[in-house]
Amino acid sequence: MVNLKGRSFLKLIDYTPEEIIYLLDLAEKYKQDKKNKVPHDDFRGRNIALIFEKTSTRTRCSFEVAAHDLGISTTYLDPVSSQLGKKESIEDTARVLGRMYDGIEYRGFGQAIVEELAQKSGVPTWNGLTDEFHPTQILADMLTIREKFGKLKGINLVYMGDARYNMGNSLMVGCSKLGLNFTACAPENYFPDKKLIEQCRKYAEDSGSKLQFITDPEIACKNADVIYTDVWVSMGEPDEVWQKRIEELAPYQVNAEIMKHAAPGAIFMHCLPAFHDRLTAVGKEKCEKFNRDAMEVTDEVFESPASVVFDEAENRMHTIKAVIAATIL
Repeated sequence: MVNLKGRSFLKLIDYTPEEIIYLLDLAEKYKQDKKNKVPHDDFRGRNIALIFEKTSTRTRCSFEVAAHDLGISTTYLDPVSSQLGKKESIEDTARVLGRMYDGIEYRGFGQAIVEELAQKSGVPTWNGLTDEFHPTQILADMLTIREKFGKLKGINLVYMGDARYNMGNSLMVGCSKLGLNFTACAPENYFPDKKLIEQCRKYAEDSGSKLQFITDPEIACKNADVIYTDVWVSMGEPDEVWQKRIEELAPYQVNAEIMKHAAPGAIFMHCLPAFHDRLTAVGKEKCEKFNRDAMEVTDEVFESPASVVFDEAENRMHTIKAVIAATIL
């Protein structure tokens, strides 16, 4: 029997495959309950703090709706609503919040911050995104893949683009633990950290998955069941970074030609937001400046029947609900 009460959810490395599957099964149950309008507000009287040093539509809404459905009250602390790391140390903030709240979500910068919050607060702490890992997104991705294919083991997932940070890292960890074959397709200097790769190879030995790191998109995407990408550049980066990334990652854009190499019935995934057109202020500015219609994925693929990006977005809520319910005391 899996018991996660009192545990923090900081990175998938900390969880066994059995525990991850337990969270996916619980999310599936909560998803059906919500669709069938079955109340599941079993945690009335609990309170959680949501710390957002980096803002987000999906993560905030997922945590707030999930908590509300469970009967939990939330306090949202945006970048100007908290003194975290500015007038008050992370340790002191954690000890204060731990006295007032039953759980803490953190979305921001270094992994060390969320780890310290968890250690010092004494209450379950959940990683809504750090520079290194994005575990709640991976739960949503795995639930989505399982819904589409009826399984996880043996699925071929190809991650296109910059695989050095949270999404590339977390997908590699999730795939290697759950038995999906993971391929990072990018220039060699965009592959994940070598130490993390070696760690994941050990997980892959146990799960039967295969890890590959390929620079040729046509070879990498052959027979892929899932083609996944993320933005090439984070918000706020200078134009020099955009110029360099576009030059180096343009051959790894997910477009109709790339999708042709995938297996029949392949799906396209993206954690969002995506620069697939010019309909956002940043997308318009950057596409005009660099003479492009889209960045990491074309609008044709993003809007195609193969795209499951909004299924993923919805599943953020259901999987986050499972994490909160499974760990909160």
